[in-house]
Amino acid sequence: MSLAIRPYQPVTPANNKYLAKRWDQEIFNTHRKKVACALSVVDNNPPRVHMHLHIKLKKLQFEAERLATIERDNRILLEKMAHIMRTGGVVDNKKEDNHPKSLNKIKRQRELLRITHENLAILKRLTTKDPHYNHNKWLLEWQVNQQYLMNISKFPHPWRQEQSPYISKVQRKTTANKRISKKVNNSQPKSSTPSKAGTKGATSGHSAPSEPIPSLATPVISVTPAE
Repeated sequence: MSLAIRPYQPVTPANNKYLAKRWDQEIFNTHRKKVACALSVVDNNPPRVHMHLHIKLKKLQFEAERLATIERDNRILLEKMAHIMRTGGVVDNKKEDNHPKSLNKIKRQRELLRITHENLAILKRLTTKDPHYNHNKWLLEWQVNQQYLMNISKFPHPWRQEQSPYISKVQRKTTANKRISKKVNNSQPKSSTPSKAGTKGATSGHSAPSEPIPSLATPVISVTPAE
């Protein structure tokens, strides 16, 4: 039984099967050429070799310099040994400290000593000097001023307790009142000779009325709140 030859069956409908077979064969050959010439997407080649990572030029330079220094020292030592062998050697008794000395060294030392003593004297005067301003006096004056402010104020000052919680209100008032009373007593004239009005009153048999001096610690202005 003879085998039947099957004709070419194109993928797409065509009028001429022979031309369709030829065109399909050319398209397949072109595809195979493209596949053969295609490049891989993933680069699997070994990395580039950098010479400066394998050969340390700086290290080689340092090594060459070290060897040159050793060679020079060895040559100098060999020349010295050869000179000693030729001459037999001598004792090295030369004085190295033969540089010229300063002629005014003692004068400069005395000047430095004088400046040091003057600086110490100035430092001693500065440390033993009493301060010109007395902070205790400033504190008392501040308390007096605060008491004046409290005397003429209309409303109380609760914020003072927050500002200085370590000083109570009673202590501040007592200190300020003592200070004010002392100033008032010092401001009164102290005269042993009576005045003209006092003399006239004494001769007429009437004494001058003594008016009490109001204390500044008490409120001077009394304001009645509006109803």
